[in-house]
Amino acid sequence: MVLKAIIIEDEKHSRETLKSMLEEFCKGVEVIAMAGTVDEAVRVLSVYSPDIVFLDIELQSGVGFDVLERIKEPNFEIIFTTAFEKYAIKAIKFSSLDYLLKPIDLSELQQAVNKARSNMDTNIYREQLDNLMQNISRGNMRPEKICLATTTGMEFIEIKDVIACKADGSYTCFMMDSGEIPMVSKHLKEYEQMLAEYNFMRVHNSYLVNLRKVKKYVKTDGGYLIMENDLQVNISPRKRDDLIEAMKRL
Repeated sequence: MVLKAIIIEDEKHSRETLKSMLEEFCKGVEVIAMAGTVDEAVRVLSVYSPDIVFLDIELQSGVGFDVLERIKEPNFEIIFTTAFEKYAIKAIKFSSLDYLLKPIDLSELQQAVNKARSNMDTNIYREQLDNLMQNISRGNMRPEKICLATTTGMEFIEIKDVIACKADGSYTCFMMDSGEIPMVSKHLKEYEQMLAEYNFMRVHNSYLVNLRKVKKYVKTDGGYLIMENDLQVNISPRKRDDLIEAMKRL
């Protein structure tokens, strides 16, 4: 199957470079159109029916999200591109969508294209885009939901409802208020970084906890936490002082 691609990028050199990389190194991808502004992008997307769109976040005439707001029902995969590791990347990550940092790495480009090729479930993708646009629409760009690619599909959960995350090899288990425990094939360290500003703390090699869900801190037996769901979490000795300070700041 040939993937029809559109490139939306305001720098001509970047457009041509990406086009060349796709045509030369990504088998089965055909670039059918390119655009450099928000208006051009909206016009092109109303004429063509792409399978995949490479969308630059920073356009001279606006931002890539302006394009999405003007397209009623995007029925294509989107790979965001940007030269800056900025606020928008957080919202994209929390929606489990793909992005490429410029200058674009060939292997990362190929991986993103292959993922797009195998991820053509439009209903799930629509939910991911909706989650992204909700996050983007908030002025502080602080996502309230996170999209989890679980073993059974995609789940959209409220961050405030997470009690703790537990490492299980290369997987991470999310322990929810509801009692559900969705499992994701990502290392705990990735969520440690994503959730740090939400008062989540790595208190043990195996546990990342939501400090707002701590019911009790017990000093004996080396120190441990009792969470709201009565889960007992041991505390690493080297984390104890940092934990106490963090809890005082809540």
